[in-house]
Amino acid sequence: MLTENEWRLILKKVPSIAVDGVVFDKNSVLLIERLQEPYKGHSVLPGGFVDFGERLEETVVREVFEETGLKTRVVQFVGLYDDPKRDPRGHVITAVYILEKTGGSIRNSNETTNVRFWALNKLPKDMAYDCRQIIKDALKLYKKKR
Repeated sequence: MLTENEWRLILKKVPSIAVDGVVFDKNSVLLIERLQEPYKGHSVLPGGFVDFGERLEETVVREVFEETGLKTRVVQFVGLYDDPKRDPRGHVITAVYILEKTGGSIRNSNETTNVRFWALNKLPKDMAYDCRQIIKDALKLYKKKR
């Protein structure tokens, strides 16, 4: 049986899987402000880690709802972001999806504040991770579909 410290060491050496959701509304994109480290107080796309036994598309819909109050559905897969240095917590591989609003209303959560749509030409300066690049990539796909 592994001790908790041994287990934590193993987890640091194994990549984690996460998701981010990109929700566009006209010429704006949904962002949240993190209430936890890393990057506490910075703006990011809503998302989070995949639970054991959960599909990626289920995870992104769940995480966006938990963090923003919006109900969504997956429209398109954007890509995988896998730079081992993109997250200070360790090697996190993130699957990104474009989502469409289907209901709910914007609210903060116990992990988020300042949940709102930002104009694409006035994104916050304090964006964390590689969210700015992800939005650019997603926007190219989104424009092709319209």
